[in-house]
Amino acid sequence: MMSRLLSLRDSREAAARGARRPAWWQRLMPRGRSLVTAIPYGWLLLFFLVPFLFVLQISFSEVEIASPPYRALIERTEDVLNIALNIGNYGYIFSDPLYFDAYLNSLYMALVTTLTCLVVGYPIAYTIARASEAKRNTLLMLVMLPFWTSFLVRVYAWMGILDNEGLLNKALMALGLIDAPMQLMHTQLSVQIVMVYAYLPFMILPLFSNLVKLDGRLLEAAADLGCKPWKTFLKVTLPLSKNGVIAGSMLVFIPAVGEFVIPELVGTPESLMIGKVLWMEFFDNNNWPMAASVTIVMLALLILPIIYLHKREEKALARAAQR
Repeated sequence: MMSRLLSLRDSREAAARGARRPAWWQRLMPRGRSLVTAIPYGWLLLFFLVPFLFVLQISFSEVEIASPPYRALIERTEDVLNIALNIGNYGYIFSDPLYFDAYLNSLYMALVTTLTCLVVGYPIAYTIARASEAKRNTLLMLVMLPFWTSFLVRVYAWMGILDNEGLLNKALMALGLIDAPMQLMHTQLSVQIVMVYAYLPFMILPLFSNLVKLDGRLLEAAADLGCKPWKTFLKVTLPLSKNGVIAGSMLVFIPAVGEFVIPELVGTPESLMIGKVLWMEFFDNNNWPMAASVTIVMLALLILPIIYLHKREEKALARAAQR
């Protein structure tokens, strides 16, 4: 009772101090909040929107043997302002099967990687979330431990494991499971294995942050009502962890679509992904407008579904609030 009276007194004193503040302070506070929120928006404007506009401008340009290797959209000649939009790059993307196959293969590899990371990472995240406090910190450290090593070094380590004379083939031959080395390197399987390894922590961490906040009393109530464990998982745990699943899937899927290093080092020439196409257009063909057009199309393929899911989630929340 005494603590409640003290807290009530403190709140009244704080309100009184706020009322005694001058008018200029009251006007400054909203501006201060706007200034704080303007910092991240300014960061995104400077390092995302402005470079994106440059890439968009290059995508409507024409290739030119010069430095930079493209012709400007807006040129001024004899006091006449000329604006030339070249949409031929986008038409060429949709007419050439090379780009279509690269986009399709990139989306397929990213989707398989995301689903595999979800199937493997969900039990790991659930186990960490249900572990004791001391074990939880240790397990989280083990999940983040690969980030202490260079990404390129880890990919080269997998090359040593999957090589014909690598650790995995030698282990299988020593156990008598195979008589000759298997072709593991430079296959679609090797690309999938290394991509799942590289992006698995990005799936585990959002899932853990969501599952650790799950109220255990809900699981106990479901068990008391006679719900079997698998049904409790499907009816209670999985729906409540939906936001973690969506966040982890986006963190894995989006960078996996544009992956370049892993397919280049452990993949095959047939496993062409959009990251390799961008590299060839920029550095081999020196065709910046085509590379910029490929980038814009890839960005649209990623952003439009995200916008659709976001709008759908807003409508679902609005319907739930009306109920």
